[in-house]
Amino acid sequence: MLLTRFAIAAATLAAFSIPASAQFAPARPAAPKATAPKASTPSPRSASCHNGANFDRFLAEVKQQAVAAGVSQRTIAEASPYLVYDQGIVNRDRGQRVFGQIFTEFAGRMAAPYRMQNGQQHIRRHASAFARAEREYGVPPAVIAAFWGLESDFGANMGNLPTLRSLVSLAYDCRRSEMFVNETIAALKIIDRGDLTPDEMIGSWAGELGQTQFLPTHYVNYAVDYDGDGRRDLLRSEDDVIGSTANYIANGLKWRRGEPWLEEIKVPQNLPWDQTDLSVQLPRSKWAQFGVTYPDGRPLPNDNLASSVLLPMGRFGPAFMAYQNFAAYTEWNNSLIYSTTAGYLATRIAGAAPMRKPTGQVTQLPFNELKQLQQQLVQAGFNVGKVDGVLGQQSRAAVKAMQIKYGLPADSWPTAELLARMRGGTAQAQPQATVR
Repeated sequence: MLLTRFAIAAATLAAFSIPASAQFAPARPAAPKATAPKASTPSPRSASCHNGANFDRFLAEVKQQAVAAGVSQRTIAEASPYLVYDQGIVNRDRGQRVFGQIFTEFAGRMAAPYRMQNGQQHIRRHASAFARAEREYGVPPAVIAAFWGLESDFGANMGNLPTLRSLVSLAYDCRRSEMFVNETIAALKIIDRGDLTPDEMIGSWAGELGQTQFLPTHYVNYAVDYDGDGRRDLLRSEDDVIGSTANYIANGLKWRRGEPWLEEIKVPQNLPWDQTDLSVQLPRSKWAQFGVTYPDGRPLPNDNLASSVLLPMGRFGPAFMAYQNFAAYTEWNNSLIYSTTAGYLATRIAGAAPMRKPTGQVTQLPFNELKQLQQQLVQAGFNVGKVDGVLGQQSRAAVKAMQIKYGLPADSWPTAELLARMRGGTAQAQPQATVR
């Protein structure tokens, strides 16, 4: 699921190709059935990941580990026809793309009015379950509904691949074998305790299940039977989805009851930009002293609530006050674009006004130039992760450090001016926009 979503990119974007006309999923949709697939021959590269061990030998070891973890032999036998290797799953994992959109583009698609309205309708439709979840776990309905909408469009798109096949294929691959062995065993535990059958286990190619796309370990640890039918069914029971998602957010992601998560703000032109980072938390009263207000000019509360200023597109783009609960979003998905969009959608479902548009131009560095900037940052001694033309957290931190070095506004947004400085040349500064 969620936490360190390896499929931060192609899998996520593909899962979101829902038409704007999509409405409610049926209240109790029939789960698609998986047919026992034929095994595909493991590639030599995959086999080499396991010191030459063939897949059958590897699978036998996984089954032994599952039995040692308490899975019954009956479940092992029932699941065995589905535990087959699929090189196509591994190819998808290795070939996944990453987010190339800026925040306003992604949020414009994913936090669109229809999804906000669907979230509000689901809250009204399941008012009792949402109220119970908020009472028991302290998680607001809008927060649950936003994740529900983003992950599967409220059950309309949960994936269409056999989960056991996906998990065991990724477990056999060398890159995250231990993680996916554990996920495979967790999936077997879900079957063993009677929540789902092997042929009901249909989900994403990355092995995520249900309407809020739980990894099997999260399913085992946090799924709850909220409708009282004796099963924790996150594919068909919307009440179970609501309760389980609330349980995971509260107890897995450590949600702080009664506290906010994200609010849009207006920042002054002379804000100390080096302080604008999720790693910097200051009392709201301090941000108010710096001149930060709500978008309509209202002052921030004069209190000590810890908060950070978040600028997903630099000082000329949207600005947010991120609170300690925002950490739940970055734990759910470590992409800043996704997590900010999820938090923003939750505020919209809760009744917040639409995000205000920048009054000046925000220039996005072209893909090739961003890669060049990353290469320059690596040469300067920074670890930016993969040089891929994508502005991830490591690249943002390195950009901020170099902006400070060159005396530029340290808002973590890469610009042509910074690239030119690092090349040893010159460039015109970005046009000065009126800050919202």
